[in-house]
Amino acid sequence: MDTIIMIPVATAIVSLLVGTVIGYAIRKHSWEQKVQNAQNDADHILADARAQVAAVEAEVNAQKQAAEAVKQSAENTKKEKILEAQEQIRDYKQKTEDKLNLKKDDLARQENRLKQREDTLDHKNSLLDEREAGLTKKEDQLKQQYTSLKAKLTEADELVETRRQKLYDVAKLDKEEAKKIVLNKLSDELVKERAELIRNSNEEVKAKADHYANQIIVDAIQSSAADTVAETTVSVVDLPNEEMKGRIIGREGRNIRSFEALTGIDLIIDDTPKVVTLSGFDPIRREIAKRAMERLIKDGRIHPARIEEMVDKARKEVNDDIYEAGESALMELGIHRMNPELVKTLGRLKYRTSYGQNVLSHSIEVGKLAGTMAAELGLDEKLAVRAGLLHDIGKAIDHDIEGSHVEIGVELTRKYHESDVVVNAIAAHHGDVPKLSFIAELVVAADTISSARPGARSESLENYIRRLTELEKIAKSYQGVKQAYAIQAGREVRVMVEPDEISDDRTVILARDIRNQVEKELDYPGNIKITVIREKRVVAIAK
Repeated sequence: MDTIIMIPVATAIVSLLVGTVIGYAIRKHSWEQKVQNAQNDADHILADARAQVAAVEAEVNAQKQAAEAVKQSAENTKKEKILEAQEQIRDYKQKTEDKLNLKKDDLARQENRLKQREDTLDHKNSLLDEREAGLTKKEDQLKQQYTSLKAKLTEADELVETRRQKLYDVAKLDKEEAKKIVLNKLSDELVKERAELIRNSNEEVKAKADHYANQIIVDAIQSSAADTVAETTVSVVDLPNEEMKGRIIGREGRNIRSFEALTGIDLIIDDTPKVVTLSGFDPIRREIAKRAMERLIKDGRIHPARIEEMVDKARKEVNDDIYEAGESALMELGIHRMNPELVKTLGRLKYRTSYGQNVLSHSIEVGKLAGTMAAELGLDEKLAVRAGLLHDIGKAIDHDIEGSHVEIGVELTRKYHESDVVVNAIAAHHGDVPKLSFIAELVVAADTISSARPGARSESLENYIRRLTELEKIAKSYQGVKQAYAIQAGREVRVMVEPDEISDDRTVILARDIRNQVEKELDYPGNIKITVIREKRVVAIAK
């Protein structure tokens, strides 16, 4: 019984032990599998960590290289900024030197103008002193003449009274009858004396008129002196060396094309050593081109952008000079008020010439002459000066506006509200319209004097000889003309006629016809005098 009971117990115990062993083996295998899995996971994690470390190291190296590149770029930028700052310092220094040089030139010009004005004022003061002395002398002469005339009148009154008293005594007439006889006698004598006085006065006035007119003109010419400035259509700029020509031309001629496009002036570079020539008919553009080229040569840096900069500076400087020239002309003539645009237009005449004569100098001279003659004749001196100064104002813009300089000048002065006397003087100074005032006559006379005086205008020998030949040819073309001679440098033509074919009355018509043909066919400065001479000699010999 006990044995039977022990067997199942033992079996149970054995089964329990075997289950325990098997369970342990199973758990051991599971643990080993987990350990293996953990080992594999640890290997994977280690590999990932190593990969991440490698990636971090690569990123760190890349950042180091980027830092080195940034550092190198900063060094290069620093050097470039230093070079740029040095270039700006050099440019600023050059600009400062240019401004100082311009200021020095302006001060020198102002000093010269002040000196010229001082000389002009001294000259005018001396002329005023001389004129005052002359007026004082004339006043003394008039006082003496008045005293003498008063004495003669007193003597005449006494003589009339004496004769009246004698008539009373001799004729025993009453007062009214005696008075009638005396008055009739005096009337006859006065008519005769009056006629004689009129004849003598007319002859004296006629004799003195030309002398007085010539004296006024001479005084006017002596009181005004103007320089003659001859201009041409080209300007020459000196070069420091021959190498500069290549720099002016530029790569494939780009510099010279840019310069000509900006200035409108032809740039001529030939075999002439160390010079370039600027050619153009517009004197203002030529002056701008000359100043710009001189600046470029001095600066040394010649390229299209620099050329444009220098041309703009030169254009501004020339415009300032133009306005300053107009103001100087007004100040020299004592004109205080004028429209600024008209002053600027007047200043443009500084760069305009006519027959080689500077038009601004000519206009100033005409203003002085007209003013002096107006003062001598008791007319409005300031108005005459103004009309003389503005008479050729149209020539300042006749290249830009269609029409003659007379028409342009009339329109311009009317636009800026100049007086009718000034406008008429401008319109009539070439005989296009009638002269409405004596000031217009003075402007014509002053214009003729300024144009025709020796050295005022330049002419070539060929043109001079051609004009003389054509003058003689025109005079000889008329029937009855025996010979013709152009004398006094072409200012007079003397025409000898056949006395049997041309009468005295016909000579007047012939002189007028020759004058009209000369005015129509020839261009000439000043006036030409036509003198027709008719002389008939009759010789008889008594034997």
